[in-house]
Amino acid sequence: MFKLTSLNLNGIRSATSKGVEAWIDQNRPDCICVQEIKAQATDMQGRFEELAGLKGYFHFAEKKGYSGVGIYTRHEPSDVIIGYGSEEFDAEGRYVELRFDRPGRRLSIISAYFPSGSSGEERQQAKFRFLDEFHPHLMQLKAERDFILCGDINIAHQQIDLKNWRSNQKNSGFLPEERAWMTKLLADGGLVDVYRRLQPDTTDACYTWWSNRGQAYANNVGWRLDYHLASPAIAEAARSAAIFKDVKFSDHAPLTIEYDYPL
Repeated sequence: MFKLTSLNLNGIRSATSKGVEAWIDQNRPDCICVQEIKAQATDMQGRFEELAGLKGYFHFAEKKGYSGVGIYTRHEPSDVIIGYGSEEFDAEGRYVELRFDRPGRRLSIISAYFPSGSSGEERQQAKFRFLDEFHPHLMQLKAERDFILCGDINIAHQQIDLKNWRSNQKNSGFLPEERAWMTKLLADGGLVDVYRRLQPDTTDACYTWWSNRGQAYANNVGWRLDYHLASPAIAEAARSAAIFKDVKFSDHAPLTIEYDYPL
């Protein structure tokens, strides 16, 4: 069994101060994909290269205190890919891919952090550019190998994926164009939203992000923004999914899925 977690840390220093390392040690995933590290390589040295005995691989943003993704793993990868070849978005630290290739098998684990458009129209347009670039990348990858992409996608796909869907139809994260992109990826592109495969009807319990405004967390006014997106053969091996909400390490909750698939 292969246990894989995804978590937007909203700052690695902040999340570790709230106990995330002890939770990783107790939960014992084989890999944990993290997003929004908000740190540079120099900040990680001597402290965050490993967490709970797992070795980390990272893609840092050029801008300090911004974005950044990583994968912590207890298994040695056969290759590490930093960035997906984007002139614009690789500078923002949004993609790291670990390859675990064995005889007769080609598997990638990806940690990705999609742009948010909530700060204004300029960033929303950047988000659309990212989506336009990223779809063909995933289709090319799917043609070559199996993979699981874990990450903060910053899109709630369906009405059941957020509490107040009616009032958010014109807001970033639930725009018709963003939802259509997800539908294209899943329906036409053949990728699988693994959580939804395992939990097709779950509503209030599916949320992984809550606004810091008001009492959103206390009242569970949330969104499902964190995903495992997998090629079909890997998705078929998914056996269980869990969203951990007992301790708040971040404004996101860890999403863990177990796969009956040896790494």
